[in-house]
Amino acid sequence: MNIAQKAFCRVYQFCFHLALPLLPYREPERRESIADIPQILRERGIGTVLLVTDPALRGAGITQPLEALLKSRGIGCAVYDKTNANPTVHNVEQAREMYLKEGCQGLIAFGGGSSMDCAKAAGARIAFPRKPLGKLKGLLRVWRRIPPLIAIPTTAGTGSEVTITAVITDSDIKHKYTMNDFTLIPRWAVLDPAVTFTLPPHLTATTGMDALTHVVEAYIGGSTSRETRELSLEATRLIFGNIELAYRDGTNRAAREHMLTAAYKAGIAFSKSYVGYVHAVAHSLGGQYNIPHGLANAVLLPIVLEEYGASAHKKLHRLAVAAGVAQEGDSHEAGAKKFIQAVRDLNARMNIPETLPGIRAEDIPQMAKHAAREANPLYPVPKLMNAKELERFYYKVADWRQA
Repeated sequence: MNIAQKAFCRVYQFCFHLALPLLPYREPERRESIADIPQILRERGIGTVLLVTDPALRGAGITQPLEALLKSRGIGCAVYDKTNANPTVHNVEQAREMYLKEGCQGLIAFGGGSSMDCAKAAGARIAFPRKPLGKLKGLLRVWRRIPPLIAIPTTAGTGSEVTITAVITDSDIKHKYTMNDFTLIPRWAVLDPAVTFTLPPHLTATTGMDALTHVVEAYIGGSTSRETRELSLEATRLIFGNIELAYRDGTNRAAREHMLTAAYKAGIAFSKSYVGYVHAVAHSLGGQYNIPHGLANAVLLPIVLEEYGASAHKKLHRLAVAAGVAQEGDSHEAGAKKFIQAVRDLNARMNIPETLPGIRAEDIPQMAKHAAREANPLYPVPKLMNAKELERFYYKVADWRQA
């Protein structure tokens, strides 16, 4: 990246950093059990809701207790259960059509980030019936209030229950894009560890590493505040202390609860301080090949952190101390190296691979351009890179390069 481009990016990021205290960020109202939901709906005068979930969760009967609870309280519940792992424009339009057809007055997102992103985007389309999703992508385009939204995370990873972001895939052009607006923050977040007990170990691992990626990228960037730094350090402590416990024993209530709290704190941190190139590259891989976002983040994280080099050493050292893998007396470089190795070791112990399948060399230039467009100039990364420089990450994680 040339000097003029770097200067523009840093000025742009500096202006956004100055504006952060003035932006209308809010947290959802937190609840601890799905048993609270009927009361929430009654207080809002909502008689019919659209439950947005995915086929695996509904097929396993995980949404059934909530559906039965709503029925027993006389609350109508239409169910959209076709959400893809990387929700598409088609998913969003189907959910919107069902909402309108069934006369719904509110939304419940039940699942991982995919279900929550689909529900948020459907809400945006309900608020803007004449605008396609492509016109609502980017920053601060969804300025109208969306229908009341309750988010129930079944994974401890995306933090979507507290973020301003929805990530949608346009499957026609194989491209992921983000929608970012304060109106997309759910009104309520139900952090009920019981609904995470059935999450398989591999999803516990990759979604947990997604949460870790959020806190790391939020912390090492240039747009932090005292609040987001404290949230990031606390979430780091919680993740390193609990992710393997939850991975080994999915019914460990304390570990599941701590992981939900960590993901929630991480969501607040990155909503205010943004993410970085790990996310930008992961989004492009998800759009092109439907690679799960948490898996892509987990594989990319140590590779991108190494590439940042000395520009991230001091902050990575602080994260390493919070994680319990380094000492205060270590040099910044030594602490950073210990943290990166600790991430690799976590991945290995939870059977997360070092590479990703299906990457084609001919797709890499276009994916790198998508990643660069997403990240620059908004993401306040420690070290700026252009599309050509980002290409190296795709080669490093391609399984055929490791053969």
